[in-house]
Amino acid sequence: MNAMTFKAFAVTHEIDLNKIASDCGIPKKYTWEEPLVLQDEILEAILHKELAELQKVLVFSFGSIVFINHRQQDEITTFLNYIRSFEPSIVIAEAGRYTDDYSLHVGENDSIVLTDEYVVVPEFEVFYPELISTVIAKSVALERTEEQLGKILDRLETMIDRLEKGNLRVSDKELASTTAKIVRHEYNTIAYIMILDKPDITWANSTAGDFYDRMSEFFELNDRYEILKHKTEILTNMMDGFSTISHSIRGMFVEWVIVILIVAEVLLMLVEILR
Repeated sequence: MNAMTFKAFAVTHEIDLNKIASDCGIPKKYTWEEPLVLQDEILEAILHKELAELQKVLVFSFGSIVFINHRQQDEITTFLNYIRSFEPSIVIAEAGRYTDDYSLHVGENDSIVLTDEYVVVPEFEVFYPELISTVIAKSVALERTEEQLGKILDRLETMIDRLEKGNLRVSDKELASTTAKIVRHEYNTIAYIMILDKPDITWANSTAGDFYDRMSEFFELNDRYEILKHKTEILTNMMDGFSTISHSIRGMFVEWVIVILIVAEVLLMLVEILR
């Protein structure tokens, strides 16, 4: 067989697979850990054209989409516009910001060969396309999350600069907004990208399990996840520090107001006595 090509996009945080399945007439309820696989007549109806047998699209609940054997940009654009009808937050013009290309080759070698651009396997197995798609889908989703974490760090750096200049007050709104971004980042990474979870086939088939583990290790999914998790913990500790400083300043301000009021009351009493 010819090489299978994979093109992955991370387009949003979350995609409701059940809405898409219902629109496509697929009588199945999808859970968050399995992708929606679109192919044959269903995919042809979406793209309004005839497709080859091995062309398919996998849509993941954590916001990634993988196109298999789709080399024409118009097919990708048409499908992204279709998904956007369910998820308006998707920006088509920025779809190529978090993307990755990969391919599957069947060779005469006795072992699996992994590279940055392709994998070579001794013989084709039906689970290879889905496992490859899952790994690169998680990889681009992590890339998106990593960049968003960088934006949060930049925001905290601004707050630190203000502290260094003596501006110790941070509004509750700003604290809440930044904390919400950190919590959202952690939720998107742990709960939705599901780095630590494996496809069901890997538990039933040892060959599939070994292949998925090798792919995950090669793309450093676990290592990247641990780094993100560690950075999130640091961010949380920093926000706790900002919150403590902010509350201390507010507490001190209230104490000074009370002292001033007491002094004012004493002065008023003295004035009354002198009169």
